[in-house]
Amino acid sequence: MYNFQQYRHIQAPGWTLGWTWAKKEVIWSMMGSQTTEQGDCSKFKGNIPHCCKKDPTVVDLLPGTPYNQQIANCCKGGVLNSWVQDPANAASSFQVSVGNAGTTNKTVRVPRNFTLKAPGPGYTCGPAKIGKPTKFVTADKRRITQAMMTWNVTCTYSQFLAQKTPTCCVSLSSFYNDTIVGCPTCACGCQNNMTEPGSCVSETSPYLASAVSGPGKSSNTPLLQCTSHMCPVRVHWHVKLNYKEYWRVKVTITNFNYRMNYSQWNLVAQHPNFDNLTQLFSFNYKPLTPYAGLNDTAMLWGVKFYNDFLSEAGPLGNVQSELLFRKDAATFTFEKGWAFPRRIYFNGDNCVMPPPDAYPWLPNTGVRPVKSLRQPVMTILASIIFLWAYM
Repeated sequence: MYNFQQYRHIQAPGWTLGWTWAKKEVIWSMMGSQTTEQGDCSKFKGNIPHCCKKDPTVVDLLPGTPYNQQIANCCKGGVLNSWVQDPANAASSFQVSVGNAGTTNKTVRVPRNFTLKAPGPGYTCGPAKIGKPTKFVTADKRRITQAMMTWNVTCTYSQFLAQKTPTCCVSLSSFYNDTIVGCPTCACGCQNNMTEPGSCVSETSPYLASAVSGPGKSSNTPLLQCTSHMCPVRVHWHVKLNYKEYWRVKVTITNFNYRMNYSQWNLVAQHPNFDNLTQLFSFNYKPLTPYAGLNDTAMLWGVKFYNDFLSEAGPLGNVQSELLFRKDAATFTFEKGWAFPRRIYFNGDNCVMPPPDAYPWLPNTGVRPVKSLRQPVMTILASIIFLWAYM
């Protein structure tokens, strides 16, 4: 199983893979993984299969599994890193011994209805397609063996299928304007203690500790800090300093979920000045260039053993860094919100941005025009009074 997604990883409790057998196949044994249920194996006497279900569900084994049950790239608890961050750990493998399947490539049938949960919904898998048989090279590299059959299944992700509401939002500020533009109200949901009591808790609440360790802790039910936006994660972009040839930005990621840590987190930001990113402090960086000649998207993630772990909500629930950009005289400006990102993703999910007309503006651009009905109404009243006076 390969995770070819550049900036989306599969985090704990890990992936779950399922399919439906085409005939009456059973799984005699497995290496590197296991099925969640054995099923009804009562018709077998003596040797009992590992799983007799028509639609088995497979999960990865945990780290620390005995070596005689492991194979290469297994036993990570179902966690797969993104392809850009850690390609060496972006794959997972397991081995299945199947019975009642046939002995030739004419009698073996391809399974159907593949499903992938990582760990929840969001992935849709296409049908298995038969490809060229996989070849295996022995350890001494002197012999190559070949599989009887190989089929490939491609699964695609949709954020709309994964969750009904967004999971992150963006706030903005700058050195040239005192206005702090917060996340849009109800960006990820609204506080509603009538229909969803206990869905959030104030950081100053005396019951905070008991709420965090409450009944939902074991099921990983989110417990958010009560905010106006109700997003689990907020990304703050602050235009910090302006130099003669450079300008500096501070990025802060804050976790508002008391029951969720983010290991191997990543951030993707889109801004036209990423083609002149000069220096980055305490984050890793890689440009993402899906189109030739266009370098406006960057992927950022934490430094291993330093800030690659975003703790749950609280005093330690944030990570931050600063970015130094070199100015391009042809494009650089602080006007009309140019210094702020066009789009931001956290762990592959699109974050809710504030509306463009709310961005901090330069003081010398004047007061933003505010449409009001008061002036035309007063003009009309004055005209009526003027005409009445001369009637």
